Amino acid sequence: MPRPLKIAVDVRDLRSAKTGTRTYLTELCNEFKKMEAEDLRFYFLDTRFPVYSGKNKLLKLAEHGRYQLWKQLILPLKAFFKGCNIVFCTDNFVPIIHLGYKTIPVFHDAFFFETPQNYGKLWLWLYKKTALPAAKRSPFIITPSAWAKKQISHYTKIDTDKLIVIPEGAKTLAGNNTGDNAAELLSRFSLNPKSYLLHVGSMFKRKNIPALLHAFSEVKASGYPQLKLVLAGPAPSMLIDSDYLLIIDTISQLNLQNEVILTGYLPDTTLGQLYQNALLYIFPSINEGFGIPVLEAFSYNLPVLVSDNTCLPEVGGDAVLSFNPFDTGDISKKIKMALDNPDLRSSLAHKGTTRLKLFSWRNTALQLVNVFKAAV
Repeated sequence: MPRPLKIAVDVRDLRSAKTGTRTYLTELCNEFKKMEAEDLRFYFLDTRFPVYSGKNKLLKLAEHGRYQLWKQLILPLKAFFKGCNIVFCTDNFVPIIHLGYKTIPVFHDAFFFETPQNYGKLWLWLYKKTALPAAKRSPFIITPSAWAKKQISHYTKIDTDKLIVIPEGAKTLAGNNTGDNAAELLSRFSLNPKSYLLHVGSMFKRKNIPALLHAFSEVKASGYPQLKLVLAGPAPSMLIDSDYLLIIDTISQLNLQNEVILTGYLPDTTLGQLYQNALLYIFPSINEGFGIPVLEAFSYNLPVLVSDNTCLPEVGGDAVLSFNPFDTGDISKKIKMALDNPDLRSSLAHKGTTRLKLFSWRNTALQLVNVFKAAV
């Protein structure tokens, strides 16, 4: 009997990540656990120590050191003593040293290069000194879209043959979505079913939420008195990459305090209820590596409107209505087009349900295992 393929999965990021990278790792771990077999074994490697996520500068600096200690010493040793053939990391950083294993990182996007001003200098330095050299030693690098592959190759000069595109899936928003629970949620935020536009995601600068607010204000000014806008998601922990204060200021300037709901972080069950009762999903981002919320909206049979740039046309295909994210007039025009045309909304929802069949975490996991096998 051939020896089993042993794969180490770095799950330390589950202690700190809260956005799409957490979804990616969580969903894949669930799928990998279902794939355990005599010829395929997964080891989910984690630290025993809590990860600091506060704002104290000295403790943050110490956390950077602990992170590198984990990546470049503890994780390699754990994988070595498990006899692993592959070390798989979903947060860009893999070990530089190879102790009998091959490394496979995931580069979700090229944000580090496209908008370096949104990252701390130490983090950028560590990325260039450890993540990039380690990735270049890896046989393959995973990326979620052709757009991300193009950008990563452009900035890093890594050969495109080494960058493997494996799409992602929709986040599993399981939970109790009964009518009573949904009614309680809507009442809490003073919402009515099918009377609000929805955006889900942290308030990073690239999410372009101030432009959405201006477009929403234009829509309100032309009618639609009952329409509201729900912004579901937490403010980023790093102020350097956060639009939260600008969003609050914009809401005040446009006098939208009673029309825009900021929910903050929501558990998956609550988030699912918001999707279920929304009228439209709007995604005005100016830069994405993939865009998982588009698939989440498809899974709830929602009509979806997205920016016409980066990876979003690639993910949405013909199932989305696109707009220029730098033109608030075009955003408001497309929103009104969808609001005024029930047939268009129905068509978009149907196409979204069909397109969603092209994406699943099961397929992502199967394709990753094929890459692991090719690497060894």
